[in-house]
Amino acid sequence: MHSPIFITGIGTDVGKTLVAAIVTEALEADYWKPVQAGLEEGTDAMRVRSLLSNHRSQIHPELYRLTTPASPHIAARIDQVTINIDAIAAEAKRIQAEQPNRQLIIEGAGGLLVPLSPQHTVADLIRALQAKLILVSRNYLGSINHSLLTAAWCRHNHIPVAGWIFTDDYLYYDDEIVGWSGYPSLGRIPHLSVINATTIREQAQRLKPVLTGTFAH
Repeated sequence: MHSPIFITGIGTDVGKTLVAAIVTEALEADYWKPVQAGLEEGTDAMRVRSLLSNHRSQIHPELYRLTTPASPHIAARIDQVTINIDAIAAEAKRIQAEQPNRQLIIEGAGGLLVPLSPQHTVADLIRALQAKLILVSRNYLGSINHSLLTAAWCRHNHIPVAGWIFTDDYLYYDDEIVGWSGYPSLGRIPHLSVINATTIREQAQRLKPVLTGTFAH
């Protein structure tokens, strides 16, 4: 059984869902976002489903569907539920047991230290899942600092990082972030003026050789 691949970012709105769709398409993997906070404008799972072309990938339902678009621990408090990372890890194992030869892509919420409950963050969930991590960094003013803080936290806390995927085209910080963090680049997604199944498939094919090589075992 493959280790799950967890996709997190250096913050909010850096392209996690876009990257998750591309990685899912490239590996013909399954996709799962266990915690969805905010339902009114549609869910990330719905968006990923609309962007995939292959017929192997399955989109698994969220374990926690929270009404309010807010930090998950706040959204959960409003909905009077408690997010349990052990329950998420158990559900991940159940999903993987159904398709042991297929990769499972898990999309997080926000960044590493976003709280899921009063006791646990997204980083705690990654450890509970024993997942390999893809870090998403979007080029913007300040993203070097945010990226290197995220990388330093991963290294200090022994979270295995497979590498970076960079998004957007504001200047070019990839080399600095790779060099200072010590984590390799798995690829870059340019600014896409149109995001649909065709452009996702094109980007997936471009990144597929690196991704299959990285996650072959």
